[in-house]
Amino acid sequence: MEAQKQTKPILLFDDECAVCRHIAHWVQRLAQTKSGDTPIIERPIGNDPDLLLALNPGLDIWEAYETIHVLMPDGSMKLGGEAVAEVLRNIPATKWFTGTFAISVFGFRPFQAILNFAYAALADVRPLFGCESCGTPRFWIRPIHWMITRTKAIFADRRNPRPSPHFTPISATRRRLLAAPSERLPQAPNL
Repeated sequence: MEAQKQTKPILLFDDECAVCRHIAHWVQRLAQTKSGDTPIIERPIGNDPDLLLALNPGLDIWEAYETIHVLMPDGSMKLGGEAVAEVLRNIPATKWFTGTFAISVFGFRPFQAILNFAYAALADVRPLFGCESCGTPRFWIRPIHWMITRTKAIFADRRNPRPSPHFTPISATRRRLLAAPSERLPQAPNL
């Protein structure tokens, strides 16, 4: 299989992860122009391993599952917060503030560092959102994960499985049946 020359960045995401899937759909919605074209391509990993190897033979699929990857048209790869910044640069609605990621103070890019930290925190908490493909939560997340699962177990049996009935006015017949026995109307004799 021969790889075609890509002219757009390709966002590789884990389609088994609910968080990654929602973010990829958000990117797809926001990146689409009025003509239907998108400046970035979303590509789920795992559906076609041969295509993934054709895109970048050095890409380890397990690393791609662990963190977000953006394959640039020149063949370079951006990971984590750098990949998120690249995705935001390619979305017309978010392009206006992405210049802040390039601001450097004595060689340190503070806004990019904040984005890197935010991505690392999101990657750590993905298992809390019910994503089984993201593996087990990191050490610092495990107490939170334990509390959430315990809380669900405690309150799971208290939920009403049936939807609550809508309010409907009591009909005259039902009002008569609910009335005290002395107030009930006489019934017709059985024949």
